[in-house]
Amino acid sequence: MGLHIGDTAPDFTADTSTGSIRFHDWIDGSWVFFFSHPGDFTPVCTTEIGRTAQLGAEFEMRNVKPLGLSTDGVAEHLLWIKDVNWTCLDKVERRCLT
Repeated sequence: MGLHIGDTAPDFTADTSTGSIRFHDWIDGSWVFFFSHPGDFTPVCTTEIGRTAQLGAEFEMRNVKPLGLSTDGVAEHLLWIKDVNWTCLDKVERRCLT
C-alpha cells in the first residue's frame, strides 16, 4: 500500500514523547507533516527536528501538526529533546513516535 499527498493515512495508536495518541483523534481535522529520522542524537536529525520546532508557529498558522517517527524509544526521545533544545536554542514540543 502506498500513500500519496492528500491520502488519508491509516489510524494507529502510539506512545510519544508527550503521551499516547490515537492518530485520527490527535489530528482532529488538521494536516499532518509526518517525517521520520534514523535515530536520536544524530547531527542532521537534531538540526531537522530543531528547525521543525522553530517553525512551529508557521505550521500552526497553516493548521499543520508535525509528527516525527523514529525507531528509538520514548526514554531516548526525552533525553534527545533536551539536547535538541540546547543545540538549536529552541523548545521542541512536537511529538516523537517510537
